Amino acid sequence: MNLLSLHPLTGSRHVPWLWTAAVFQLGVCVLSYRAMDSLTATFYGFTSILHFAEGYSALLTAPSFSIHPSSPVPFPVVFSVLFFILALFICQKSLAEGLYQLFFVAYTIALAAQPSLSFQAGAQGVQAAIFVVSAVMLLVTSYNMSANRIPTGEGMFKAMVMRVSNLTLRPRDRQLHDPYLGYSRYADAEVLGHACSVLAAFSITSSMGERDPLGVLVLPWTVVAGGILQLLVGSVAFSRGKTLESTAFILYGVMWSVWGLTRYGGLYGDTRGFNLAVGIISFLLFNSLVTVGALFLNMVWFLYAATFHLIIISFLLDAVGALPYGYDIGVSIVFGLVSFYCFLSGLFNMTFLTPQLPLGRALVRLSGVGGGGRDICPHLPGRKATAVHQIAEIMKSGGICGMPTDTVYVLVAACNRPEAVQKAYSCKQQAQDRPMSLWVSSINQLEPVRSLLSPLLWDFMSAAWPSSISMVIPRGPWMEMFGLGESAKHIGTPQSIAIRNPDCVIATHLINLVGPIAVTSANPTGEADTTHHNQVYAKLGDKVDGVLCDGPSPENSASTVVDCTKIESGHIGFFRVGLIPKSQVLQIFEEVQKRNSHGKINPGFEADLTEPDPDLTDPQRHTEQHNIQSTES
Repeated sequence: MNLLSLHPLTGSRHVPWLWTAAVFQLGVCVLSYRAMDSLTATFYGFTSILHFAEGYSALLTAPSFSIHPSSPVPFPVVFSVLFFILALFICQKSLAEGLYQLFFVAYTIALAAQPSLSFQAGAQGVQAAIFVVSAVMLLVTSYNMSANRIPTGEGMFKAMVMRVSNLTLRPRDRQLHDPYLGYSRYADAEVLGHACSVLAAFSITSSMGERDPLGVLVLPWTVVAGGILQLLVGSVAFSRGKTLESTAFILYGVMWSVWGLTRYGGLYGDTRGFNLAVGIISFLLFNSLVTVGALFLNMVWFLYAATFHLIIISFLLDAVGALPYGYDIGVSIVFGLVSFYCFLSGLFNMTFLTPQLPLGRALVRLSGVGGGGRDICPHLPGRKATAVHQIAEIMKSGGICGMPTDTVYVLVAACNRPEAVQKAYSCKQQAQDRPMSLWVSSINQLEPVRSLLSPLLWDFMSAAWPSSISMVIPRGPWMEMFGLGESAKHIGTPQSIAIRNPDCVIATHLINLVGPIAVTSANPTGEADTTHHNQVYAKLGDKVDGVLCDGPSPENSASTVVDCTKIESGHIGFFRVGLIPKSQVLQIFEEVQKRNSHGKINPGFEADLTEPDPDLTDPQRHTEQHNIQSTES
């Protein structure tokens, strides 16, 4: 897309190419977040903004406008600083990518040095260099997809950091982009959001002439950077469970888009007054709520929301025609610097485990998990064996806990603690139609009741487990073996019970320590599934005695529930098709049926079966021959 956007001459005829490249790079930005590569996504977000601005400047030179764009305040310098910092941090991926981004630093500096932006030879010379380097990077990237690779400097950044004793790189594993709540397939996008705030803030330091309100290139920075990109960042933040952050980015995106276009697009005309300011006042009130919410997050976010008040007041004063001279410059610098610190701290803290740039503690703290008070419910890391043992001891003492699985989080209680099973069932509001299920760590835990289960069902369990398959089987006296007592009525229905062996190391290890467990979903009846350990306490509160934490759920889908109540007749049904597809379950069952079929007889031994056995009486011999003839038919 960088190749597509480069142009030897500039004019209105190049606008479609520039904006097409910008749209495609915006798409690559989204895909990079989907690939959990926030650094690359931030880079393509920057280039998308740059090409939108180039297209806008080219559009102004059209005969219908005949405007010569100028930039009295060289805010492209701010863009060059953002590009430079991003280039330094992206060296952790490869040195080649960092050097490649330095060409964009040079390009933005060339734009800032020329009042007519990209219309002079200096910027076009850098464009030619970017064209060549982009072509080389394309060839290298394509070639490195094969077995042979061209060195790009991967690992050099890590080797340099390891020589510095005070720096520790953050491991680039799945925990790096774990969402705080819920289930998300996107990396954190806050770095791009704060960078866009920097660009939008410093763009309004440009004073605008009355005759040519479009003469200063403010629109692409306020509408695209401050508006469209912030809406994108807000959407990603919402998918990651960051309610306050997503609300702020979406609110600011709408503010920059609507009122930035109105103010800097010349849509005000001669209209000024209170009627025009009512809409801006509503944004001021909404941002007040965001500021109050930021009190519970951290100091930096509180300053970020509070200083945006100054930006909104700038729009408000301009709407009523009472904007003091120099006010825009002052407030934009204040908000821009706060946004820049948020951008820098986001990059730094995402790259290094120690040290960390301080974000400040929350100004207001509540009791409970994450609120700063005493944690009533212990939250323990599921990847530590000692933590699993602690949760097991809580359950053995009659406690109920939240546990990660191969699907979503569940609420569990030890079967041999009937009072715990009763407590877990009582946590669910209106749970009469949602019975609990029985889970085991392996089929070996059912060995004491094997004689009470059908051979076909046993073989089906052995073949299907461990997996995300729950089996509904007939209820029977075998349940008395688990010590449920009176709480057995909460497990399954009077006719059947759901049983499962999860495909999760943490869950099976815990069940090995505790024994078979009673399981229900970790949310009040009727609410969505719980997909993060932080949601367990948020939904159930002090009713939970402990939570085993493992970040976001690996899947956002429930288990497949198979009806095995009529398995002896050779038929199974499905109450719910979840993570495991129906075709896979049927294939497993078909293979089990074949192994259990009495008709599979070696033809070489058929003649021996008809010979008389001296140990059989005549009635027994007659019965056996009849059974053989029946199976052959």
